[in-house]
Amino acid sequence: MQITPICRIFRLWLLCAPFLLLTFSCTTSRLRQQNVLLRTDGAGALDTARLRDVVNRAERNYIIQPNDYLEVRVNTNKGERILDPNGELMFGTPGGQGGNRQTVQRNTSGRGQQQQQQQQGYGLNEFLVQHDGIITLPMIAPVKLAGYTLLQADSILAQRYSEYYKDVFVVTRVNNNRIVVLGAVAGGSGQVIYMYNDNMNLLEVLAQAGGITGGYVGTGGNAGGAQAGRADNIRLIRGNLKNPQVQIINLTTIEGMRRASLQVEPNDIIYVEPIRRPVYETLTDIQPYFGIVGSIAGIITTFLLVRNAVIGN
Repeated sequence: MQITPICRIFRLWLLCAPFLLLTFSCTTSRLRQQNVLLRTDGAGALDTARLRDVVNRAERNYIIQPNDYLEVRVNTNKGERILDPNGELMFGTPGGQGGNRQTVQRNTSGRGQQQQQQQQGYGLNEFLVQHDGIITLPMIAPVKLAGYTLLQADSILAQRYSEYYKDVFVVTRVNNNRIVVLGAVAGGSGQVIYMYNDNMNLLEVLAQAGGITGGYVGTGGNAGGAQAGRADNIRLIRGNLKNPQVQIINLTTIEGMRRASLQVEPNDIIYVEPIRRPVYETLTDIQPYFGIVGSIAGIITTFLLVRNAVIGN
């Protein structure tokens, strides 16, 4: 039986298809790995013990930095009452009795969601630490606070205000401390979470970000087509980005839960790695190529059919 040209082309496509799929699979496998962030070179790069030591030593010892916003409360008579120098600090009148009340809005995610923080009682005012580390406050000369802890800043400001008041008591607080959350979280990848208190832990931050997408380890899709997150591979990155300390936390185990009680610090980065779905992602990546190949095959087949019809006539 004579083999027609169409059969030859069909056999040729059958022979070439495995090689094409293998080539596309290797290519897309490399492409899939490009969207995995913050990978490590191995277990040696995970300085868990060092990170724990840094956490224990740095707990409650945040160092004031340029561009921080400080909330400053000045008290006299060892905290008996709040001062309001020149009416500029907005201190002094209890909330609910006609006192000042200010609402601070901060952008907490890359999608424009806003977290509203309200300070009731005494009003809230912020003072910017300039790029040179100097802050300007009412009544006293500009003072450099960058590089000091909050406790040291309290002492410095109390000494400055003691020139005007007796038994001064000062409390400072940083209002723009934040944590970056990346990866497969339900609130959307790429969020900036502002620390509403100084004792937030990893679980609280993940809850603020909406939780881990899917909330389990395994394959499968989620509502809205979002990738599920790996609860067994959460990276906590801290310190100088040129030489950071990295810890991988596994929330699927009790030991991982103990580690998750670890307090977070300002400027920490938390990354929840998404679950990889190689087959689905490979098919998604090569789908456009199948369309192109199918179109070319259709054109060639149509050309051969027309050619054979013309020759037959």
